[in-house]
Amino acid sequence: MKYKRFFHLNSLRLQLLSRSLLVILSLLMLIGVFQYVFMKQFIYTNKIRSIEDQIHLIPDDVWKHDIETSQNVKRSRPMVYFPGVNITFINQKSTFLRLAKDPHHSYFPKLSASTYKQVMNNIKQPDNTTSLIKKIDGHQEQVIVLKPIVFDGEIQGVIQINTPTESLRDLLIRQMMIFLMLSLTAMTIAFFVFSSVLKQTLVPLFTTTKKVEHINAGSLHDRLPVNQGQIEMDRLSLSINEMLERLEKAFKAETEAKEQMRRFVADASHELRTPLTSIHGFLEVLLRGASSNPEQLNAALKSMYGESKRLRKLIQDLLLLAQLDQLPPFQKEYCFIDELILDMKSQLILLAGNRKVLFDFPSCLPSEVNKDQFKQVVLNLFSNAVQHTNPTTGVIQVVGKINEEELSLIIQDNGHGIPQEHLPHLFERFYKADASRSRAYGGAGLGLAISASIIELHGGKIRVKSKLNVGTAFEILLPLT
Repeated sequence: MKYKRFFHLNSLRLQLLSRSLLVILSLLMLIGVFQYVFMKQFIYTNKIRSIEDQIHLIPDDVWKHDIETSQNVKRSRPMVYFPGVNITFINQKSTFLRLAKDPHHSYFPKLSASTYKQVMNNIKQPDNTTSLIKKIDGHQEQVIVLKPIVFDGEIQGVIQINTPTESLRDLLIRQMMIFLMLSLTAMTIAFFVFSSVLKQTLVPLFTTTKKVEHINAGSLHDRLPVNQGQIEMDRLSLSINEMLERLEKAFKAETEAKEQMRRFVADASHELRTPLTSIHGFLEVLLRGASSNPEQLNAALKSMYGESKRLRKLIQDLLLLAQLDQLPPFQKEYCFIDELILDMKSQLILLAGNRKVLFDFPSCLPSEVNKDQFKQVVLNLFSNAVQHTNPTTGVIQVVGKINEEELSLIIQDNGHGIPQEHLPHLFERFYKADASRSRAYGGAGLGLAISASIIELHGGKIRVKSKLNVGTAFEILLPLT
């Protein structure tokens, strides 16, 4: 099973190994081609230089003596003889005279007369030679060296020395075979060495893969190791860990949101059911005959009207919360919060009744707000203060402050206060610190939740402080423009 996974076509280890070996093979082939070209040039050039050196070692008098001897006397063994070569003299009349013959390769090429003429005319340097590598008339390829011969200041002809390249090719082939065997040996060693090295190199990747599979099985609290000795894998593990942190928080938030939604639906159903039940009860009473009694009819209609108003407000609040949850774009405008509050002064005093209302704005409070939404927040908080203060001895203060980064609007009362255990939940939907008191004022526990959502959309926040039998203070914090 292990080897099956290793040799799978999609295996990263196999792909890295095969591609690495392919790169090495390509480099070896490239080296082989260059080696063949350079070695061939070197061997042929070396052979030509060897022949030229041997030619230059022989004085012209010796060449003259050997040529004259070969022309006048039939000799079985010429005086001039290089092992493994054929030596021919070509005079100006293109007559060929054999001076030496290789018993194994006696063929001597006959070049064109123009070639010999060109060599004879090239006598500017006494030791000048011309070398060729040619294949003539289907015979073996030959290395040919031509040297012009001058006796007594006159050009006599050309000495031609030739030898087949077969031995040179054999040497070149042997060298290439050695290179091929060494390359195959290197590839075999590289296969086993790279396999082991890649296995060790990919250990962090395999570890990460197994850990991710374990996490995928449901262990979101697990994390990947980030100190495996490879910068790339450590960075990947760190990124995955951060992603897992966000996913875990998102799943937790989703679970909490579902639980809040469940509670919200249950609370909303309860709040809606209560006025509907009251209305339904009064209708039953009227249908049983109470409608014929003017006093009972009037009382029932007033009660149903009150419940319908409460039901209407509850539905409006629910619709507003749904709209705020969708984060609609706010049309904000620059204004002074203190002037906005003072414009509401008469409305707030009317709402307070016999309670004392104090306004304190020591400086201007510039900001960008949606005026209608912000007024609703102020009314919600002010109404909440009115409901929880004594009608005759109650005092409500509206105070504005400003610092370098934000402005503060505080609505403070001297009511009975809120127990500390209720403070963290005040801005939750349908939460009521005093259910009986909220019911008496028609509240459903949505006003503070709506206010908090509106202020958050403005980039601000609401804080609350309260002390029993002393009072409660709600503080709105907004960024400065």
